[in-house]
Amino acid sequence: MSRVAETMSHWFSFPENIEKFMFPSRTQDTHENENKGFSSIPADILDTPKEFIFFLDVPGLSKSDIQVTVENENTLVIKSGGKRKREQVEEEGCKYIRLERKPPQKLMMKFRLPENANVSAITAKCENGVLTVVVEKLPPPPKPKTVEVAIA
Repeated sequence: MSRVAETMSHWFSFPENIEKFMFPSRTQDTHENENKGFSSIPADILDTPKEFIFFLDVPGLSKSDIQVTVENENTLVIKSGGKRKREQVEEEGCKYIRLERKPPQKLMMKFRLPENANVSAITAKCENGVLTVVVEKLPPPPKPKTVEVAIA
C-alpha cells in the first residue's frame, strides 16, 4: 500500500483494499489531455462481500445524459456530456436576479477495477440525482486440492 493510502487508511479507518480504487486512472492514464475540460464526479465506493457499489452525485442529469462503460478490460468509465438546463422564464418582464447554481461541465471519472470484478455483470441506475453502479464480484478461485499418491 502506498504511503498516502496507508496514512489515509489509518486516519479515516478505510479498509485495507482502498488502494484498489483510491487513485482512479490518473496513475495509469498517460493521456492527460484526454481529461481536459472534464470535471470529476464526487463518489463513494462500498465494498460488500458480493459486489462493489459506486454512488456518484449527478444532480440535474438524467440517465440519458450519462454513459457507463468499461475500457481496457478493467477500467470503469463514467462520463456525461449533458448539461443541466436552467428553468426557462416564459413570462415577459421576468429575469433572474441571482444565478448561483452553475450547470455542470462535462463530467468524467475513471476507476481501475480489481481483478475479482466481473465486468460482464455491471448494472447502473440513476435516481434523485444519484447514479448507483453495481459491479458484481467473481467467485473466489477454488482452492487447490492436494492428493496424496501412494508409491508402490
